[in-house]
Amino acid sequence: MNPNDLPPELTHETPAHALLAAVREVAQGPLAAVVESIDRTGYYPRAELQQLAALGAMSAHLDGDAGPGDFGLSIRAMAEASRVCGATGFMMWCQAVCGLYMQQSGNPALNGDALMAHVRGDTLGGTALSNPMKSYAQIESLLLKATPVEGGYLVNGSLPWVSNLGPDHACGAIAAVVNSDEHIGREVMFLLRCDAPGVELRECPSFSAMEGTGTYALRLKDHFIGADDVIADAAKPFIARIRAAFVMLQCGMAVGVTQGAIDSIWEVEAQLGHVNQFLEDRPDALQAELDALTARVMKLAETPYNASVEFFIDVLDARAHGAELSLRAAQSALLHQGARGYLMSSAVQRRVRESHFVAIVTPAIKHLRKEIARLSAEVMPA
Repeated sequence: MNPNDLPPELTHETPAHALLAAVREVAQGPLAAVVESIDRTGYYPRAELQQLAALGAMSAHLDGDAGPGDFGLSIRAMAEASRVCGATGFMMWCQAVCGLYMQQSGNPALNGDALMAHVRGDTLGGTALSNPMKSYAQIESLLLKATPVEGGYLVNGSLPWVSNLGPDHACGAIAAVVNSDEHIGREVMFLLRCDAPGVELRECPSFSAMEGTGTYALRLKDHFIGADDVIADAAKPFIARIRAAFVMLQCGMAVGVTQGAIDSIWEVEAQLGHVNQFLEDRPDALQAELDALTARVMKLAETPYNASVEFFIDVLDARAHGAELSLRAAQSALLHQGARGYLMSSAVQRRVRESHFVAIVTPAIKHLRKEIARLSAEVMPA
């Protein structure tokens, strides 16, 4: 599905403008009404996510009958929601990349009706690729192991936390293919259905700012995956093809959280501008930097499957800049708002915690910098 496939009632303007206007209406209406519950009590916004899915907000990047998907539009839609609720923006990313895995798999069982159900929001899902991405960056080892059996694999292992999950959800996952517990040099990527035999969801400890994100620990015990479940076998070439798109989509969270923080600064400018003028990172300067970053991301989004190392370095750098800018903007918003921003009920207080998440979610700033250094050394060896 892409913006040209939107329902006629949403096309009074260009499809992209209509989609963003509709997402903004949901974000500032139904989503804003439950954001405190998401943050404080762990409310999982299933209905709101399904509203956004029905609009095409989490599938605009997918290819459709009308042509290639629009990654820039997906990023902007995610930013509109993240401006109000960073947790929801994160779950939109989870849903978006799960759809990306399904479509790019080329597996008929994961396309067709299955993909359309995901696009509509009838099914929701996430991505269990934090551990594999760290493994490929030589930060940690793969935690899931797949043993070949007749017709597929038996998968065992545990993942500490995976988001946008529930009993009827699914996620993309990667397991090392092993023979007698020895990694035989390839990995298999598959769609893991949470209600399948051998799959257990376990509650996680309470999270800061991410309590309502449907985050669970996953435990797999002799979980069978067959041909209908396979996204890629072997996984590494597939990840190499979609890795830039995977990381690039996360920029929507950073842009939205940053914009929300800037909004909070302007809220108090009339009352406190006479003293806030002495603070660093003033709203106009932050806005100019954010606008430049957004323009940069939109340019990168024009070629999401560019496989060059130089392009991927640019994507990683933009993602790191977004994380760092969200941290600065959220802290600045707290300083500009003063005591009122220190109330637990304050949107500023929530965004400070959300900005921390943008900075540590895989790939975290340290992971990004490590990969940029490694890849830069490959491109320009000493």
